[in-house]
Amino acid sequence: MKFSSSPVSLTDPHLKKPTKMKKFLRDRLQPSESVILGALALIVGLASAAGVWLFKWLIDLVHQVAFEHLAGALRPLGGWAVLLLPVLGGLVVGLLLYFFIGEERHHGVAGIMESVAMAGGRLRYKRVPVKAVAAAISIGSGASVGPEDPSVQIGSNLGSMFGQWLHISDERMRALVAAGAASGVAAAFNAPIAGVFFALEIILGEISGGALGVVVLSAVISSVFTQAVAGPEPAFHVPAYAFNSVWELPLYLGLGLLAGPLSALYVRLLYLAQDLFHQWMKIPRWLKPAAAGLAVGVVGIFLPQVFGVGYETIGNILNGESLGITLLLAVMAAKLILTPVSIAGGFPGGVFAPSLFIGAALGGAFGQAASQLFPQLNLVPAAFAMVGMAALLAGAVHAPLTAILLLFEMTRDYRIILPLMFAVVISLLLSQRLQRDSVYTLGLARKGIRLERGRDVDVMESVQVGDVMLHETFALSLDFPVSALAEQFLQTGRHGFAVTNADGNLYGIVSVEDYRRALTGEYGLLEQLTVSAIATRELITAFPDETVGAALQRMSPRDLSRLPVVARDDTRRLLGMVRRSDIVRAYDVALSRRAALRHRAQQVRLDAWTSETIKTSEVPIRPGSDCAGKQMKDIPWPQDSLVASLQRGRRVFIPHGDTILEASDILVVVAADPALETVRKLAGLNT
Repeated sequence: MKFSSSPVSLTDPHLKKPTKMKKFLRDRLQPSESVILGALALIVGLASAAGVWLFKWLIDLVHQVAFEHLAGALRPLGGWAVLLLPVLGGLVVGLLLYFFIGEERHHGVAGIMESVAMAGGRLRYKRVPVKAVAAAISIGSGASVGPEDPSVQIGSNLGSMFGQWLHISDERMRALVAAGAASGVAAAFNAPIAGVFFALEIILGEISGGALGVVVLSAVISSVFTQAVAGPEPAFHVPAYAFNSVWELPLYLGLGLLAGPLSALYVRLLYLAQDLFHQWMKIPRWLKPAAAGLAVGVVGIFLPQVFGVGYETIGNILNGESLGITLLLAVMAAKLILTPVSIAGGFPGGVFAPSLFIGAALGGAFGQAASQLFPQLNLVPAAFAMVGMAALLAGAVHAPLTAILLLFEMTRDYRIILPLMFAVVISLLLSQRLQRDSVYTLGLARKGIRLERGRDVDVMESVQVGDVMLHETFALSLDFPVSALAEQFLQTGRHGFAVTNADGNLYGIVSVEDYRRALTGEYGLLEQLTVSAIATRELITAFPDETVGAALQRMSPRDLSRLPVVARDDTRRLLGMVRRSDIVRAYDVALSRRAALRHRAQQVRLDAWTSETIKTSEVPIRPGSDCAGKQMKDIPWPQDSLVASLQRGRRVFIPHGDTILEASDILVVVAADPALETVRKLAGLNT
């Protein structure tokens, strides 16, 4: 018997069995996508917790340098010198942001929400170290901002970084970004459950089975690391709460009724301050944080509690230290104003912690007043402070589960849940009625981005009644003669009119159908009738801030051709009229908005992919410019520039060399600063 001396190869086509075995082993040993995503969740949670721990350490370091060493050096100048601390901090922050960050469309959590909804969770993670340092300097030097939003940014950007490195799908990228956000909140408050619901309610906008496991795993690992290095203690130490009487519930109802409007005011002040800074502050952008720091410093001379995060003051309130109702209301009002000023001035930081401060001061003052009015109930003002924190937070961020679970994890006492839920729901309902958008979504809505369940809304849900209604409130008086109605219908071309009383309030609607019934003699002699006798009184109305889809659903069952539009706070105050033809026109408006949003999504994606030296900008083409009416190939574009897309009306497309540019086109241009300025000049800007 002869044996072959040649080696045996597993790739030999005659050796089928070893080849199949090799394939089998390879498939079994290769990890599945779920395992890889789980491993990434662990890494994101661990890295986020470490990043947030380092961020907190940096805040403490800056605070020590500013309020101990630097304040001591300035003490010979007098007590007023403390106002220089946030001014100097603002100057450093302004320079950091000016030279290393530049302009941003949305700050903090709003930018993360935009990225998750429109760019698959792609974030510019390389900016995070500088932004974290700037936020630490802001908080440590006394600016009225919070550390939670920067903590969320640290976690979310880490999730996006790992996702972009591994080129995972958009859906998994969103899950990792949400996992990072949950890790950030878990590390900031030592509250993993609240972190999970923060990510689901605010970042993703929905509870999805695929993302839930990743988010939970990351939050748990983050909390474990935080407890290992900082201990298992909650963010605040609070006394035990006892629910003594059912008569306490009406008092918590009253607290919710106060927290709701205050939350809505807080949201509006944040964006009002941004508008005022943009319009009035005609100073270099890098100086604006110093100007905001000056305002904080002046108030801080008299109310030092407003400096920084204010966790020490919150802790004092929760532990029953009597600060007095007057002082609590004063620091509440100061924080309510200085937080918008700090954010608008350019201090990077969050609005999450200041809302907790405002809620604690409100609840503490309310609890003290209630205990003085009802001494027989043995009330604990600290309990009202805890509930006030959750109620105001829920009203500001529109995330009730996050607020409830955050306070539950901080107290670790189930007995507080009942009044907590009661006040939170009342506050949320009132806040949403007074201010539709949350502190995070209002900035997006002002740019035409409206999100539901973490996604851009359906085309018809993006247009409100107020966008398409007839604002002309032409109405007939109660004593208008029915015999003259025909002439009114013919002259105006309308098929119905609103009817108002002597005070100008809405009385009813008179339509062609009402007039037809009057002609039949159903109401009596036509010459003796006024519209008050034939007008329809049982009205179905619409509000200007609701969607046209909701108005259409209200019109369809009764086959109505129009609805009067009234104010939410006074359903008899007529604002206009919305007709079926207006709703048809709304579809045209919606399509145009959809094109604009696709254009914006392209810009967001490009912004995430470009480097720090390259910018992505929208460049509108002006009439008479060097670009208008010319083909792309005939325009002398600078070498270091790229026209990525073009929006023309409802269309968004990639232009080619033979594309003729038109006035009012909007280009998305990727270029370095010098080249971008050249493109803007070609488009008729900056000339």
